[in-house]
Amino acid sequence: MTNLNISIPESMQEFVNQQITCGNYNNASEYILHLIQKHQQQSTELEVMLNEGIESGLPIEVTESWWEQKRSMLVEKFSD
Repeated sequence: MTNLNISIPESMQEFVNQQITCGNYNNASEYILHLIQKHQQQSTELEVMLNEGIESGLPIEVTESWWEQKRSMLVEKFSD
């Protein structure tokens, strides 16, 4: 494993210490590692969703009338 030295404001250090004190993490390194892993997962999930959207079919023009129709459909669907 590689070491990484960072500088953070005192207020952030206090927050990290709170996370450790609450028992969520054993040390600051574990907390930072968790944040990086979470961000990597979110980035991967976003990329998958974007690709699914691109591959979902032909693009449509989203106009004000399209939004009005969509709103009407949703209101009708959830008002029953």
